[in-house]
Amino acid sequence: MSGVGARDGGRAGMKPAYWVVAAIIVAVFAYLLARPFFGQPKADTAAKATPIAAPLVEVTLAPQIDRPYVVAFRGRTQAARTVSVRSETAGVVAATPILQGTSVGAGTVLCRLAVDARQASLDQARANLQAKQLQMQASSNLAAKGFRSKTQVLADQASLDEASAAVRQGEVALRQINIVAPFAGVFDHRDAEVGAYLAPGQPCGTMIELNPLLVVGDVPETEVGRIKVGAGAIATLVSGGTISGHVRFVAHDADPTTRTYRIEVTAPNPGNKQASGLSADVRIDAGVGPAHKAPVSALVLDAAGRQGVRYVDLNNRVFFAPVTVLEETPDGVWVSGLTGDVRIITVGQSYVSEGHTVRVALAPTPSAKP
Repeated sequence: MSGVGARDGGRAGMKPAYWVVAAIIVAVFAYLLARPFFGQPKADTAAKATPIAAPLVEVTLAPQIDRPYVVAFRGRTQAARTVSVRSETAGVVAATPILQGTSVGAGTVLCRLAVDARQASLDQARANLQAKQLQMQASSNLAAKGFRSKTQVLADQASLDEASAAVRQGEVALRQINIVAPFAGVFDHRDAEVGAYLAPGQPCGTMIELNPLLVVGDVPETEVGRIKVGAGAIATLVSGGTISGHVRFVAHDADPTTRTYRIEVTAPNPGNKQASGLSADVRIDAGVGPAHKAPVSALVLDAAGRQGVRYVDLNNRVFFAPVTVLEETPDGVWVSGLTGDVRIITVGQSYVSEGHTVRVALAPTPSAKP
């Protein structure tokens, strides 16, 4: 009995502790239920009440001006014509009077073949022609007196014509021993030496025409639409010289590999001063249109990979405009694609996005002189 009494006494001693725990649990639940009615803590309220400052960017005012458009590309000089001068008849080369690399006029003898029997054949044809002429004259006199028929006169005339054709053939054969320049230019390379045998169609050498001189190159598909046949062009050669001309050809079909279009500029080259194959920086006039000058650092790429600039409107909101670089200068780039006077972001453009409202600080305005 004493043991049972002790256990009952222990349970009676723990009841007040149960009441304390129960009271704490009830108080916690009551606080959680009543918390929304007491408002936010002062620290949270102060944090919400403090506005977040708009980002600060620096802009420059870029006025719109009308400026000549220029399409620039890297090209090379090229001969206007390159011809392999070939023999029209067979024979042994007897003389090569012109050194390769020499400027020559049209008709200059480049290679001369041996005469062989050509002169004798021509002399024989001329003698036969003279005999036929005398025969025709006698036949005409006899016919006039009634001693020769019309048929016989016609036969004598045919013989005379045949002899005359033989003379012309002999003259051509003799003339063909001289392989001449087909146009004025440079005898760039000799293929035949004295003693070499040339069959018909074999080359004596190569002629190139350097006046006028061509400057050729390829432009991207984004630029070819601006170039017109007849537009003025200036080429600065790697040798330091400068030549001026005009566009004579604009390809209408792109290279399937590079997607570029061939451009040909023809320029006077008196005295063949400039050589073929020189690298050249070419600038072609492409009309006049609106342009803006911007710092190179202002150019950015949008999410689609387009090159452009970010600018702010009168409400200091950020916008993006794709642009095309017209020309690079030491103090900035000329671009097209903007309209009117524009405030271009020059500092902070990489940290803002379209539609953001920003604070604006004005930077010095770049020179707008062309």
